[in-house]
Amino acid sequence: MLPFHKVAESDFLEVNQMIIDQLHSEVDLVENIGEYIVEGGGKRLRPLVVLLAALSCGYTGKDHIKLASVIEFIHTATLLHDDVVDTSELRRGRPTANAKWGNSPTILVGDFLYSRAFQILVQLGHMPIMKLLADTTNAIAEGEVQQLINAGDPEVSEQNYLSVIHKKTAILFEAATAGGALIANQPNDKVQALASYGRHLGTVFQLQDDVLDYTGDAEMMGKNIGDDLAEGKPTLPLIFAMREADQDSAELIRNAIKNCDSTNIDKIVDIVQSCGGLSYTRSLAERESDAAKSALINLPESPYKQALVDLADFALNRSF
Repeated sequence: MLPFHKVAESDFLEVNQMIIDQLHSEVDLVENIGEYIVEGGGKRLRPLVVLLAALSCGYTGKDHIKLASVIEFIHTATLLHDDVVDTSELRRGRPTANAKWGNSPTILVGDFLYSRAFQILVQLGHMPIMKLLADTTNAIAEGEVQQLINAGDPEVSEQNYLSVIHKKTAILFEAATAGGALIANQPNDKVQALASYGRHLGTVFQLQDDVLDYTGDAEMMGKNIGDDLAEGKPTLPLIFAMREADQDSAELIRNAIKNCDSTNIDKIVDIVQSCGGLSYTRSLAERESDAAKSALINLPESPYKQALVDLADFALNRSF
């Protein structure tokens, strides 16, 4: 458990228990796959930010536990679907569900988790939050499709890429923090401030992932260096490198993306580093982290607000 988890430790443990309880199904395979992916580690940061957002607004009820569980189920469903689409065989150092059980069961259990999330939302009976998450899941699906379209396309622009990572990653953090404020019955300006925090925080996480894909420790990350390139994903370090590197180097990267080929990963890492692709991505992540913290400026001081600030720093400086 990371330090900012401990600020809301009792609530966080309740969320974990609710997630386990809500995985119950009369179909054993559903439970087996659900438990496998949920128990597979991960930092559970999306449900955590629900708790921290609500508590930083002075919330004293229990509905934030349900909302945090909903957010985690939605996130887990997207992971299951992503791994099938990307034909991934490893996540967090373990075989993916699709590698273990096959694509069809994995997709269907992802659907089960989505539907279970909305069953819990109905229990909440909070129409603004239901609308928020209906819109969010729709945008996530659009982001997944756009990423699929972008795979193997070296002409993807920086703006297009940032739009995809907003829909695929940042928007669920945004919904988590906005939802925490809505649960606490906060006025619109505070809801929007916390939504802004979540949006910037999620962007930091994805940009740092892009950097770690070329600099991280494979064992610590639970995936191999260059996996994104092997899937033909034109991430920001590559987009920048193709723009700034010499013609031959840029062509090497373009061909690698087109062919989903990480054979020349060492050479490509050198190009990305030498032309400033990693430092450019890192500098953008730094700006996003600062913007996340700035969005909290009008929140009253509390351990929960400080944990949100610390989380923005962690997102930027993590190595896994």
